Parts: sequence; structure tokens; C-alpha cells
Amino acid sequence: MVIRVSSKFKKSYRKLPESVKDKAKEKEKIFRTDSFDARLETHKLHGKYKEYWAFTVIGQYRVMFAFVGSDKVDFINVGSHDIYR
Repeated sequence: MVIRVSSKFKKSYRKLPESVKDKAKEKEKIFRTDSFDARLETHKLHGKYKEYWAFTVIGQYRVMFAFVGSDKVDFINVGSHDIYR
């Protein structure tokens, strides 16, 4: 699976606490194997973000992403629930 990251994702990721970054790396490994693994709590978003999905990193932290074809994913943003605003 190819994961591309947006500039917004990169910027948001840099601002995360180190403990959340560590957990995000763990979850990315799981995501690469199975994007719907129960440990990720992957879910479809609604409203203005209805074309996106998200998975849980830890607590309130999420990665927003979009499927692009059968083997590509774009990571759009990462952070707390504030990313949905």
C-alpha cells in the first residue's frame, strides 16, 4: 500500500506530542496490513467530510484519510477532533 501525506498532515503531525507520534507509527503499521483492523476503529466520516475516512491513533487523536484506488491512500490530516472543523 502506498501512503501519500498532504502538507496539512505533515504540519499537524509535527505539532503532536511525542507519545502520540509514537502511537501513530504503531497504528500506521497496522493500517498498512489491514485498514479495517478492529484496533484502528476505522470509520466513514459524514457531512462535509463524507468522502473521507478516519482511524483512531489514541484517545481523541485521529488520522483522516481517503482511499485512492485499490492500493493508494492519502493521509489528509491528523489531530484531535478539531481536525473535523
